[in-house]
Amino acid sequence: MQTAPNTDLIEFEGWTLRIRKTDHPSPRLLLMLHGFTGDENSMWVFARDLPAHYWIVAPRAPHVTEPSGYSWRPHHSIDFGRPSLEQLRPAAEALISLVDAYQLSVYPEPSRRAKIDASPERRRRIDVMGFSQGAAMSNLLAFLYPERIRKTGILAGFVPSGLEELVAKRPLAGKPFFVAHGTKDETVPVDRARASIEILEQAGAQVTYCEDEVGHKVSLTCLRALKDFLGE
Repeated sequence: MQTAPNTDLIEFEGWTLRIRKTDHPSPRLLLMLHGFTGDENSMWVFARDLPAHYWIVAPRAPHVTEPSGYSWRPHHSIDFGRPSLEQLRPAAEALISLVDAYQLSVYPEPSRRAKIDASPERRRRIDVMGFSQGAAMSNLLAFLYPERIRKTGILAGFVPSGLEELVAKRPLAGKPFFVAHGTKDETVPVDRARASIEILEQAGAQVTYCEDEVGHKVSLTCLRALKDFLGE
């Protein structure tokens, strides 16, 4: 797989990360989460032409898959493709710890004397987007840590099972979500995506939905809409 230009591959506290830095005077951190069998290089096709204020972090998931790639949960053959809250929670907790440590360690420029999202409030709140299983992880982060997530992008994804008690508490009240899905998606059927939107809205999210006649990917129309969503 071709690596993204103008990015750095680093090892940080046991994680493998691909990073795109920015010289923007008021940077915001964007966490990009790859899908099942992906890695830290998989999400950069979605990062083209994103707003310049984003300092982007793309981590490699912790669990190895066969014959290659990585997953956000250990292998489960019985419920393959339908990860639950409890299966994904350890990775979600680890990701928040990663974000905390990384934000405290990184300076855009030594001369600026300011870290990513310099104010305490901005530093704690990030944007996140994921594809497929990574989208499920993004949803879970928003449900578990609503005070930490500002905007969420869900690409060809779904809401994991086991969130019924959290949904009833409306933790996503007023939170902006962007959901993109293909009507020809055979990996995550579009009906599952539509059902996930209902769950998000029940939890209080403000959902922008882009649907197009594509398979398990994101159309150019929805990519443009995603750029507009993140640029607002």
